This record gives sequence, structure tokens and C-alpha cells, in this order.
Amino acid sequence: MSGVSTVTTPDKAPVRAWLPVMLALAAIWGCSFLFISIGVRELPPLYLALGRVIAGSVVLLAILVAKREALPRDPRIWAHSFVAGAIGSAIPWTLFGYGEEHIPSLLAGIWNGITPLIVLPIAVLIFRTEKFSAQRGLGLLIGFAGMLVVLGAWQVQAGADLTGQALCMLAAMFYGLAIPYQKRFLAGTTLSGTALSATLLLCATVQLAVVAPIVTGQAPPAPWSLSIEVVLSVLALGALGSGLAFVLNMRNIRLIGASRSSMVTYLMPVFSILVGVIVLHEHLTWYQPVGGLIVLLGVAVSQGVLRPLRRKPVVPAEAPAVT
Repeated sequence: MSGVSTVTTPDKAPVRAWLPVMLALAAIWGCSFLFISIGVRELPPLYLALGRVIAGSVVLLAILVAKREALPRDPRIWAHSFVAGAIGSAIPWTLFGYGEEHIPSLLAGIWNGITPLIVLPIAVLIFRTEKFSAQRGLGLLIGFAGMLVVLGAWQVQAGADLTGQALCMLAAMFYGLAIPYQKRFLAGTTLSGTALSATLLLCATVQLAVVAPIVTGQAPPAPWSLSIEVVLSVLALGALGSGLAFVLNMRNIRLIGASRSSMVTYLMPVFSILVGVIVLHEHLTWYQPVGGLIVLLGVAVSQGVLRPLRRKPVVPAEAPAVT
């Protein structure tokens, strides 16, 4: 979900105006891990990521044409977009593909939930766009404990499962780097969310088009040589997850602000687990969803959604209760 923006708004909107969109976003992004799992059956992860950014770019460019908006002309914006496109799209989407060659899609979805925990220390220590507090530190500690539980640190052994989890964790770390980078260098531009997202995806397309043949040592497979399931998965990843979802997310950000709209993070693992179990018949061990819940608790505490309990002042018996 690298399409997170940093634009905020003080406007208040009724729940019915944004909650259905948030649920749709959670479903789209949560199901992305299912589509990745299907796609890597026949496509190298680099070409799966390339197909995704191409499809997403086409959708966003079509929307720009319909809205009569233009891509940026400032070379500085393109330079920062090139970096953000790499660390926020090309690299993490490729890493998730390699990761899901080894682990179930639902577990990859759980690892994606650590992204906000990665964002905080990077934003505080590197880009200095956020301030640290005791509450955020507590949230990070809770989230780190949850990561160890998801990993099953007490029994983990080197092997494919550990490799897959490490790759997905690294992908989430790149997301965590991309979000404050965009806030620091791109959030202040006058570009619309659609134009900015299209620019990022076009940069990622160029990067993957160059790197994929070199790393894989092969030309991209012809679309007609792939099964219909894989073709549809690539189109869904691009058109929905990287195209329509970016537009919907920007709509919610403008309605309720970036902080509240980021709560979609809490819902995504639910959908990734459900579709993984129902569609792919994947299996969970008890500590993976438990660890995922601990991670989300840490995210909630660090973002101020849940605050540590404070002692209430003692009210004298004769004093009336204040409501």
C-alpha cells in the first residue's frame, strides 16, 4: 500500500461517506497478496511487478486524460518520484513476489501490517518529519514483540519459510522508508494525488523494464502464454491495487485526513487472511494471527488510536460525578 499520502485535512465527514471506501480499499489491498501468490506461479517476481506497474500506469493516465490533468514538468519532482517509485513500488512489490514463493499469501499480508511501525523511526531519525514520544516508543516495543511472535522466534530455523518472511519484512521496511520520503520531498507539491501516483508508477515502470531482463536473464513471457488466472491477477494488481485504489485512498485522505485514513492498515490483514484461507486453502499456525494482532496493537498505540490507560483522579464521595 505505498499509495499513502501525507495530505491532511481538518474537515469532518459522515461515516457513511468514507467507511465503505475504506472497506473497499482494505479488500483491494488485502487481496493483493492473493493475486501475487497466483502470479508468481508462472511469472518471475520482477516481471509480475513490471506487469503491475504498467497496468496501474495505464489506468492512472486514463484518469488524468479524463480529468484533463497533466504530468509534472519540474525535473526536481521527477527526480524525487524516481526515488520514491523505486523504494515505494518497484522494490517492495518485487520483494513480496519473491517472499510469496516461499510463504503463504496470508502471512505476507500480516507482515505488511508492520509498515507504520517502520515509518515512525525513519520519519523521526532520518527525515525529521515526526516527533518521538514515550507513547510512540511503547507502541514500537509492542509492535516489535508482535513481529517476533509472527516469526515464531522461539522455534524458527533457517530455511525457505524464514527467507520468505525476511523478504516480506524487508518489503514492508521499504514501504516504511518511502512514506516519509514522499512526505519530505513530494507532499508540498501542488500535484493531485492521481498525477503524483501516475508519475511514481511511470518511474517504477522504467526501472523494472531495465532491471527485470538483466536479473532474470530472459525476455518477458508473452501474455498469451500465461494462464487466464495469472493474467487476471496481474491486471487486478495493477488496475485495482495500483490504479483505482490510489484514487480512492486520496478521496478518503481529503475527507478525513491522512491519520484516520491510514487505519485501513488494521483491516488489510483481515482480508488477506480470509482470502488466503478460503481461496487458496492456506493454513495458519496459532502464533501468526496472534502476533499480527499484537503488531496492530502496537501500531494503534504508536499512532495514538489507543492511549495508555491513565489513573483517574479520585473524586470525593460527597462530590457529584462529572459527566
